[in-house]
Amino acid sequence: TGVAMMKFKSPPVNSLSLEFLTEFSISLEKLENNRACRGVIITSAVPKIFSSGLDITEMCGKSVEHYTEFWRAVQEMWLRLYGSNMVTVAAVNGSSPAGGCLVALSCDYRIMAENPKFSIGLNEAQLGIVAPFWFKDTFVNVVGHRIAERSLQLGSLHPAPEAHKLGLVDELVPEEKLMEKAAAVMAQWLALPDHARQLTKTMMRKAVLDRLVAHREEDIKNFITFVSKESIQKSLRMYMEMLKKRK
Repeated sequence: TGVAMMKFKSPPVNSLSLEFLTEFSISLEKLENNRACRGVIITSAVPKIFSSGLDITEMCGKSVEHYTEFWRAVQEMWLRLYGSNMVTVAAVNGSSPAGGCLVALSCDYRIMAENPKFSIGLNEAQLGIVAPFWFKDTFVNVVGHRIAERSLQLGSLHPAPEAHKLGLVDELVPEEKLMEKAAAVMAQWLALPDHARQLTKTMMRKAVLDRLVAHREEDIKNFITFVSKESIQKSLRMYMEMLKKRK
């Protein structure tokens, strides 16, 4: 059918670890290079969670070299997904905070399971972390400046119905109909000539992609400076402890 299905399967919560991000980028590159593949549906094989976002353990108590490698992998994943020539549909079948939200935001279309227990948002501020400019740009391009500004400052996680109302997701469907709907949306997008759609997508997204490409090294340095601060390390450690207690 020319459509690939990519499922996240890194229990318990599909954290975006260095290994996960590397594999994700390689998989996207392989699909991109496959002439027969025109679209990809991204979803999760782990119940109730799409992706919990960046793996906190990659940012805690590691070397500068490790932080550099990790952040470059985060950038690479976004550049590939946001700039993809394929039609990308996110079938969000669970909660999707922070980096998980970024993955969904980077796709062309977002369908979320109609479950008020599932939430989505860039909630970095809650952890004392600032979402990088390219996370922010991607968010603004989807929901507009005012909603993005409020949501980012408060580190809001929006339950599915609210996310839909804000335009953060395009559609809500019952969980059991999610894949069927994703396939129908994909067919609708693929009914158009690829070149027209691809050139339009590039036109819409190029400025945001170019901005990161131009400031990539600076962005890595900013991340290292920020994450190396003792206050940030302390809040990440506290957050990890809290997660352990929850388990």
